[in-house]
Amino acid sequence: MLTIKRVPTLVSNYQEDVPESNNVVGCGRNCLGFCCLPVSRLPLYAFKNDDNEPIENNIDTLPGEDCQISFLNDLLLGLWEERMSQGLFRYDVTTCETKVIPGRYGFIAQLNEGRHLKKRPTEFRIDQVLQPFDENKFNFTKVGQDEVLFRFEPSTDYKARYFSGVGVDVGISPSIVAINVSPIEYGHVLLIPRVLDYLPQRIDRDSFTVALHFARELADPFFRVGYNSLGAFATINHLHFQAYYLSVPFPVEKAPMRRIMRGKGLGDAGVIVSKLLNYPVRGFSFEGGNGSTVRDLSDAVVNSCISLQNKNIPFNILIAQCGKKIFLFPQCYAEKQALGVVDQELLDTQVNPAVWEISGHMVLKRRKDYNDASEEYAWKLLSEVSLSEERFEEVKGYISEAADLQEAEDKSINPELDPEKEIPDSPGPQVASHMPQDCLVLH
Repeated sequence: MLTIKRVPTLVSNYQEDVPESNNVVGCGRNCLGFCCLPVSRLPLYAFKNDDNEPIENNIDTLPGEDCQISFLNDLLLGLWEERMSQGLFRYDVTTCETKVIPGRYGFIAQLNEGRHLKKRPTEFRIDQVLQPFDENKFNFTKVGQDEVLFRFEPSTDYKARYFSGVGVDVGISPSIVAINVSPIEYGHVLLIPRVLDYLPQRIDRDSFTVALHFARELADPFFRVGYNSLGAFATINHLHFQAYYLSVPFPVEKAPMRRIMRGKGLGDAGVIVSKLLNYPVRGFSFEGGNGSTVRDLSDAVVNSCISLQNKNIPFNILIAQCGKKIFLFPQCYAEKQALGVVDQELLDTQVNPAVWEISGHMVLKRRKDYNDASEEYAWKLLSEVSLSEERFEEVKGYISEAADLQEAEDKSINPELDPEKEIPDSPGPQVASHMPQDCLVLH
């Protein structure tokens, strides 16, 4: 059983010299949240805003490799632990039992008995991916100011900078990073783009680019960023992404893949799209080819997601490997639930397969399910999420058209990733090599 705990050391080698401001952000809606409180000194992390930077210009991102811990990584985890010491979370997630399930893939199981009791219930229809924002429902302008860690905005000079306190002018809608008060794992946060613009939960170009930069600036392959659409187990209809730290590979990151599409007329220089093989959920992987930029990768994913949204197809996104690889999972579990075709045994577990579960991190709510957790159970649950092969091919066509892709000429399977080849048993917990050994606590 595995609990990961990391105590970061904050560094201070970023610029913090800024003029003070006495302005107050207010939404004018009497929401009692952070936006209606004085926030004249909200910290700001300004990320390197160069969408034309090649994708490969980033740290080495294979799980287990040595890599330098980024300032943003330390900043986020330091502030997150500070909020934990202040008692702002609904429970102590670091005490939740976690284990790697024996088997070929190494699915991860966590026992979190309190989350479904204390987590905010869904307040909207689950059969519509696009729904208007409803200010009468809970939204992130109502979170307490002490739950907000910092602003995350593009810089103006293509350099990353940190300001310990910056005035938020009236009329400005900041993108913020806040704690998830019902966390799944250590460092669990929410990235909320342009929080005061009241954007519904739907992918748009600018917001997704911010999320991609967030993953790149964190610069740690064990910090993943996730997104759930409406109908794919998003519980709040206010645009947000999630992220948390877990120092073991997700099973989906180890799954074999076959290249199926690439950018038209670009050869190996365009975005490459692969299909997951020998994995319980049919999904796509987007990666940059030689010379591809952040904008190229972002545009391909965004155009694909917008197409799915417009066709009312629920989906989940996992941004992995520091933004170098993006998984897209169209899914149909909620539809199957509504039709009454999901096995009652699975429904009794009350597990809603969102992005983290689909990626292989199973958050279980009952002691029995945790004790009995097996690769067979994980596979059975996730198989219910997956589209049929016929429906998946239909969605592939939508993505190809939306992202201006063509069939890949090379459909061969990397021999090392052959789906018929036996996947070795999981060796158990793997700690990132840049982590001190005393940061891993085994129960």
